[in-house]
Amino acid sequence: MIWHLIAAVFAGLGAAGIGLILRLASGKRLPRWFIPACGGLGMLGYQIHTEYTWLEHKQQQLPESAEVISVEEGQMFFRPWTFAFPMTTAFTIVDLDNLSVSQGDDGRLVEFILYRFEKEYVDQVNHQAYLMNCATREMLPLEGESRTPRTEQMRRVEASSQLYRAICKEG
Repeated sequence: MIWHLIAAVFAGLGAAGIGLILRLASGKRLPRWFIPACGGLGMLGYQIHTEYTWLEHKQQQLPESAEVISVEEGQMFFRPWTFAFPMTTAFTIVDLDNLSVSQGDDGRLVEFILYRFEKEYVDQVNHQAYLMNCATREMLPLEGESRTPRTEQMRRVEASSQLYRAICKEG
């Protein structure tokens, strides 16, 4: 977080320096407020760039076996540009190297962990273990270290969903 603050300050200083050069090149015909306005726009531009590249930055930090299952975009009233261009606020991944595959009576059973990343003041990461029956497309959460199935929370997954295709693909 401190590095983003430092980078924003330097982006503002750089943009203010460009404003100063432009003011001097114009023979000081540009008003004096032009320099701090450029600094503010530089800081705002850095912040917007950081917010819109958050997903790509986080994906670079993940292992290659991590597959993005879903991406959530949102708008915020104090960021009016997000109404025209919604920004990513959360995404969910599954690590395909950490699947536990077994054969059950009904078919292939896959145990996996879903990781959910949320963009907040400090990024939040939540994880939950699940068990999916690929034949019936039923998925249920596993609770605790003992991985106790929560059958009351069982749900059916669509065959066209990204999660089902990632988890239940053969091979």
